[in-house]
Amino acid sequence: MKKKHILLACIMLLSFPKLNAQSNNLERNFKDIEQKVIDWRRDIHQNPELGNREFRTATLVAKHLRSLGMEVKTEVGVTGVIGVLKGGLPGPVVALRADMDALPVLERTPISFASKATTFYEGKETAVMHACGHDSHVAILMGVAEILSGIQKELKGTVKFIFQPAEEGAPKGEEGGAELMVKEGALNNPKVDVIFGLHINAQVEVGKITYRPGGMFAGVGDMKITVKGKSSHGAEPWSSVDPIVVSAQIINNLQTIVSRNVNVTKNAAVVTIGAIHGGNRSNIIPEQVEMLGTVRTLSEADEKLVFERIRQIVTKTAEANGTEATLELPYSSHYPVTFNNIALTAKMLPSLQKSTGAKNVVLVPAETGAEDFSFFANEVPGFYFYVGALPKGKDPETSAPHHTPEFYLDESGFITGVNAMVNLVVDYMEMKK
Repeated sequence: MKKKHILLACIMLLSFPKLNAQSNNLERNFKDIEQKVIDWRRDIHQNPELGNREFRTATLVAKHLRSLGMEVKTEVGVTGVIGVLKGGLPGPVVALRADMDALPVLERTPISFASKATTFYEGKETAVMHACGHDSHVAILMGVAEILSGIQKELKGTVKFIFQPAEEGAPKGEEGGAELMVKEGALNNPKVDVIFGLHINAQVEVGKITYRPGGMFAGVGDMKITVKGKSSHGAEPWSSVDPIVVSAQIINNLQTIVSRNVNVTKNAAVVTIGAIHGGNRSNIIPEQVEMLGTVRTLSEADEKLVFERIRQIVTKTAEANGTEATLELPYSSHYPVTFNNIALTAKMLPSLQKSTGAKNVVLVPAETGAEDFSFFANEVPGFYFYVGALPKGKDPETSAPHHTPEFYLDESGFITGVNAMVNLVVDYMEMKK
């Protein structure tokens, strides 16, 4: 027994200096990288690009990854970039993902590096802004790549850096986003074991991280409903089969799905009609009405239930009123639920707590927003979380929401994201050795 204890003590003494040296290197690297991340973010912010058009951003990313000695593949999923960092020791393949695209939004923030960029969107000239923080995601992951490349020889596995286009959706008539990257093999060669992702949040205080095991973001499907009736003079409605009245009934009836069919004590759900078009004069009952809407659910079972109820309501309400209705669901896009693997989330929670302090890592309710990270997490175990960028002391209720012209991020929150991603990679590899 004594010999065993002596041997164990020797092994521990030999291993501690190596671990401490790596920890010290990481600490120095975190201090050095913060300003770089901020500078990269500001450059990308001033040069925003819409989905599937992230040419400048992709070039910047690829150049940086190559400078770190990585194998780099470009034009994956149109403009996506993948860098592969092979560690000095064998181990799992860990993927990290950042989205790159901006939005057709006119910026109205007072910052010195505000976007003045314009482009053409759906045939019209429009302003472009990083109004959701994807510029910070790219910069954070570039920083993580630089730090991890600095300890490449000690890494017990391989890191795959995935810079993804078109998270906000590809242009009309094009494929894009995470779904297309998966189709084109982003998770293969080498095959990914797990994937981690983050999203900056302008309503969460800097230094904080929020997360949720299981369904964190809703699955989303858009829909188009077309109601065909019979036109008539507005003064003679009895000669018509009025599609506007039928559409109104369909809209009202759809609202009973969440209130009467979904068990809201388990999960939230949303059925929203966001656009309705029919007719062009006050005194003409039109022949046809078109509606566009969105459906959000937090489980596959709920999605199946809600989709089926929508089909029944649309079809039967139209039939009861002597009209014909067609439903396209999903219409142009469909994202699965963003599901955080429960076992992986529990295993990696200490890594987040180590990154910013246990009291600053907060469990939160699920959200009805959607994220196409879900396509990656459907293929391999995934863990996705929020990183705060709300200035300390500011009321989140007064902070401009994402996707708005006044959207603002406190850049001091970025280093928390860098820290978290590095710790997730290093700790996961240590667990799997």
